[in-house]
Amino acid sequence: MSTVWMEGDVPYLTSEQMREVDRVMTEDFHIDLGRMMENAGRGLAHLARERFLAKDPRDKSVIVLAGTGGNGGGAMAAARRLHGWGATVGVVATREPEHMDAVPGEQLRILEMMDVPLSVGEVPPSRPPDLIIDGVIGYSLQGAPRGIAKELIDWANGTVVPVLSLDVPSGFDAGRGLVFAPIVKATATMTLALPKVGFREDGAADVVGELYLADIGVPRELYAREPLSLTVGPVFARSDVVRVA
Repeated sequence: MSTVWMEGDVPYLTSEQMREVDRVMTEDFHIDLGRMMENAGRGLAHLARERFLAKDPRDKSVIVLAGTGGNGGGAMAAARRLHGWGATVGVVATREPEHMDAVPGEQLRILEMMDVPLSVGEVPPSRPPDLIIDGVIGYSLQGAPRGIAKELIDWANGTVVPVLSLDVPSGFDAGRGLVFAPIVKATATMTLALPKVGFREDGAADVVGELYLADIGVPRELYAREPLSLTVGPVFARSDVVRVA
């Protein structure tokens, strides 16, 4: 992969600031979660193809672990694209569509219509894929993972397969830099919009791996508004996905 590195500095967001970005995007700019999710999925699939699948997903196998919220939805959007690009994709969801948030549930239903192999609440079979995509838990993590989320994290960590996490590794509190047990030990993490403050904490690099930043369509003017009052340049001028660290 020809890596495009980020030019210059960008602000790092707290969890509260990221929630404010999400709120203003939907309420004021009318850029809804579905659009952001599609952008995240496109960037994630692109990074998976270029960095982990030898730039050609055909004859490669990918397991996508998807939670009930926005992270799971973005991971499932990536699954759709990788399936369309010829990869053998399997999706493991932590809950049924009716128990997911509306937009991720819609993503799961689309995958069902595409006949992408799906399972709910089950650890994947023992045969390892070429890549695992982690979309189990995002920046809204509340305490240590448990239940099927814990089981999927333990399974991913027990393989010798590269793991690409969306936004944050599942089990990582990106707002405070706290590492819970269990936590996905990612080979790479593609975070969204702007990096999270927790990525700067000691020990974060050990679970985040290579850190990439993806454009999900947040206008620079949004960051400049109060209460954020942040200055963000044209970070994605040369690529929709840039490497931070």
